[in-house]
Amino acid sequence: MSPQPGTRWAQSGWQLINMLSWWQWAVLAAVPPAIVALYFLKLKRHPLEVPSTYLWHRSIEDLHVNTIWQRLRRNLLLWLQLLLVLLAMLALLRPGWRGENVSGERFIVLIDNSASMQATDVAPSRLDEAKRRARAIVEQMTAHDVAMIVSFADADSARVRQMFTSSRRRLLDAIDSIEPTPRRTSLAEALKFASGLANPGRTADDPGDFLVAEPLPATLYVFSDGNFPPVADFRLGNLTPVYVAIGSDEAANVAIAAFNVRRHETDPAALQAFARVENFGLADATVSLELRRDGELIDADRVDVALDKPTGVAFPLGAVESGVLELRAAGNDHLRCDDVAWAVINPPSRGSVLLVTPGNRVLESALSTSTVRDVAEVRVEAPGYLESESYAEQAALGAHDLVIYDRCRPTTPPRANTWFIGTLPPAPGSDARQAGPAPPPAAPDASAPPTAWQARAKTRLPVIIDVEANHPLMHSVNMDGVAIAEASPLAIPQGGTVLIDSDAGPLMAIAPRDEFEDAVAGFVLIGSASDEQGPATFLGTNWWCKASFTVFVLHLLDYLGGAAAPTPAALQPGQPIALDAVAPGRTIRVRTPSGAVVELNETRPGKYHFTGTSELGVYEVRDGDKMLDRFAVNLVDASESAIRPRRDIQIGRGTPIAAQAAGWEIARRELWKWLLLAGLAVLLVEWYVYHRRVHW
Repeated sequence: MSPQPGTRWAQSGWQLINMLSWWQWAVLAAVPPAIVALYFLKLKRHPLEVPSTYLWHRSIEDLHVNTIWQRLRRNLLLWLQLLLVLLAMLALLRPGWRGENVSGERFIVLIDNSASMQATDVAPSRLDEAKRRARAIVEQMTAHDVAMIVSFADADSARVRQMFTSSRRRLLDAIDSIEPTPRRTSLAEALKFASGLANPGRTADDPGDFLVAEPLPATLYVFSDGNFPPVADFRLGNLTPVYVAIGSDEAANVAIAAFNVRRHETDPAALQAFARVENFGLADATVSLELRRDGELIDADRVDVALDKPTGVAFPLGAVESGVLELRAAGNDHLRCDDVAWAVINPPSRGSVLLVTPGNRVLESALSTSTVRDVAEVRVEAPGYLESESYAEQAALGAHDLVIYDRCRPTTPPRANTWFIGTLPPAPGSDARQAGPAPPPAAPDASAPPTAWQARAKTRLPVIIDVEANHPLMHSVNMDGVAIAEASPLAIPQGGTVLIDSDAGPLMAIAPRDEFEDAVAGFVLIGSASDEQGPATFLGTNWWCKASFTVFVLHLLDYLGGAAAPTPAALQPGQPIALDAVAPGRTIRVRTPSGAVVELNETRPGKYHFTGTSELGVYEVRDGDKMLDRFAVNLVDASESAIRPRRDIQIGRGTPIAAQAAGWEIARRELWKWLLLAGLAVLLVEWYVYHRRVHW
């Protein structure tokens, strides 16, 4: 069976089909020996006496060469006849190519180059295998076919490597240019490229690229291990998706899923390094962990990691002021880039904190301890300060790292991290001209933008049911025995995280705001009320007298206050970071782990924005020869470390797309006709040699 018109062969393999029984093959196998025997034998002749040999010269020669069992001489006819029989025997075996046909005339090839594609369960790596299979499609293209190459990892790294073109050379060069990245995987942005470039309105980037004047059907090939979230809101339209799964079901991996440094719960001067190791393989595993500080081995451990059960490991560090920690896991797995993680301990520095409160002796006491004074400079002001020009200027310039608003709020959000106690942040772009308490909470408005904080009606004695212990603010913060007299459950903006949850709803949460974060508590530490005897204060919670409140305050200063955090939170590849200079107007430089130097310009006075976190390792921030800061970029992503490939992916709202379920046709290309034509050609040569008496 021949392939259908418009198809190209992508994968193939030899196949032979036996057409004869054993006895028929035995008869056929006897033909070559019979042909050879004919060249050994001659007809038997009767002797004849003649008076002279002169006239019988030809007969005498014939007598010499036709003796029985004569020595076989080179003869072109013999070899041609044997070749003819061999071709006939091969034709009866029906040899052919059986493989998968590539259908279509327009191809969009998406190649995943995320971190999990560095796995070596497919040699030499998954990315190399994906590129090899993509090359097979390009190499089978005809002169009338066009293709486009797109690489993708996360949303920020999707890139069109080559627009629609029929040039195989340019397409192959585009495939070869794709390099691995340590980023997580997201297909959504690559699909937008594919859909947008295949629809009207696009133009060619280079001579030879094809203009897209109208919607045309195209085959969309996705070469990936499938470790990305479903893209349910995408409409394929004229795109026919083909998912080519890359990877083995036997892939195994043990990864460092988290690595950070925290102060000791009972000794704030001492530090501890915490790691979490997860097993994404097929069976329990044992790994060796080595911890180094500034390149020197300081601790090691050997841990058993059960399947699908994270294992925590703690390393005591003592009183360390600065250094770079590197943790390595030595095991037998298929992904190496998640076997190492870094944490940075920066030299001590003091953050700037502004507390605006009508009076809160428990909070002021917690912020006045000697430990807090060592890490932060705290300034206390009354709510009336929010109306002053001094506050407006400092809030606009970002003079403070953290502003705590206790039962009051500003007219506009400051350029700083915040913690609102018993009140809500102003909505972005608002100008409420209100520096006092927020309006009474109301039921959340479903039509409100997702960036606005809202609060429900107050509830008495809510019961705390959960704490987000994985967030830096709540690490080791035990809320057992904490009672809250009255609270307004929160409605959290999009992208926020619930820190304390209750049976009535979230009581404390945090959400991003541009490059800052706002933490909000829906209850008060100390409240005020009026009765028949006049104004009075009351305790809104007993949390302030628990040891966990002191731990929370230190986390608050570390995480939001720019204080002497033992280690800044490690970034993930591609995640941007805000940087500060010692003074406005300076030019700072960032040195990447590979040694490249990137010069940054101010986004606003004294503030910088760095987005080049595409390498794993430690980055240095310098102002001339002075070290300003260091931060680490780690691959701590369970979706990338769980490297077993998926056998189907979800694009759109239809049926999941199984691996190679569409666009590939199983077909067979027969070669017996070509063998018979070759045999006919040999027969014609044999006829010519015989009749022309050609000697060899």
